[in-house]
Amino acid sequence: MTAAAGLPRTAADLVPLLRRNAARGEQDRKVPEESIQAIAEAGLFAVAVPRRFGGHEAPLRTFMDVSAELGRGDGSTAWVTALMNVCSWMIGLFPEQAQRDVWDADPDARACGVLDPSAESRATSGGQVITGRWGFASGCLHSQWAVLGMPVTGTDGEQVDQGLALVPMSDLSIEDTWHVAGMRGTGSNTLVASEVFVPDHRILSVPSAIEGSYGTEHTGETLYRSALVPVLALILVGPQLGLAKGAFELVQESLAKGRPISYTFYEQSNAAPTTQLQMAEAAMLIDTAYLHAFRAADDIDGWAASGSYMDKLTRARVRMDTGYVARRCREAIDILLSVHGAGSFAEANALQRIWRDQEVGNRHAIVNPAINAEIYGRALLGIEEQVTPLV
Repeated sequence: MTAAAGLPRTAADLVPLLRRNAARGEQDRKVPEESIQAIAEAGLFAVAVPRRFGGHEAPLRTFMDVSAELGRGDGSTAWVTALMNVCSWMIGLFPEQAQRDVWDADPDARACGVLDPSAESRATSGGQVITGRWGFASGCLHSQWAVLGMPVTGTDGEQVDQGLALVPMSDLSIEDTWHVAGMRGTGSNTLVASEVFVPDHRILSVPSAIEGSYGTEHTGETLYRSALVPVLALILVGPQLGLAKGAFELVQESLAKGRPISYTFYEQSNAAPTTQLQMAEAAMLIDTAYLHAFRAADDIDGWAASGSYMDKLTRARVRMDTGYVARRCREAIDILLSVHGAGSFAEANALQRIWRDQEVGNRHAIVNPAINAEIYGRALLGIEEQVTPLV
């Protein structure tokens, strides 16, 4: 078994620690440093770092397994880890010089990212100067670099491209804006840049990347041939798989203790056919979510290994898979809350945090099941015009 193949087991071993720290992370609106340190020492922030820099360069299937295992422990921690890991993957798409800027001096460097090009830019000798604000920067409190969306302008001031800028966090400030009901521990605050210079080698063209044209010179590295949008979409539901699985485990443990059903003759809830049917339904919904997620991950890995870029129909289907997985996880958790009853919403009960974390994560714009279904439906019907370029 390769070192990368053992990463999901390593992640599973951290679940008790993450569960113990989850409430503190929510209170502090930041993943506790003890959890961050444990994940770092376990090598789980290196899942998508190139082997050239000491990383695992693990396939997406392993990435998703790790995210799901961490999600069993704490949604916020799993989300932050997944987002920082996918940003490491994105850095692997940049030219080697940009990668060296990040990892030569600090092999353990981590990055956060926001793709929205919410900035202004102007061309200057050797690069671009950017000023802007990027909200929802999950992982920014634990990162040394950021991958930020930006317009790329020509010397005449007109936009000539859309890019991703690789910027050191030392050039940015963090504005405390993350005051939310769920995923509180992600600390997804707002990044601010004022007249920051970004050299050309640290700018990646987004339209080119969407079609599989990346900046890296290391074209033999399979992981960094993976399709851009399918990867960026699918990783968002890895933590949600774990949240659903974690909720199932908590309810299952509670039922094993012999809880009655209030205002009925059932002294043992697990003896009631309604409980049995609901647990079976929740289990099937979670299994369905895992099957769709891992099929999509295997497809992304398979296309990358083949040397061909994933076709647009399959890319659209992965967007659909992403929304479908999120919806099934949400439905499963809803059933489990009903099985457990009103006590699920006690502040001391971890189920209420899982519920809130899942409700927030489920509503990420790229996860949106209805939009993703429209994207896939258009692709199935051969309609060229899409609702977004992110396919």
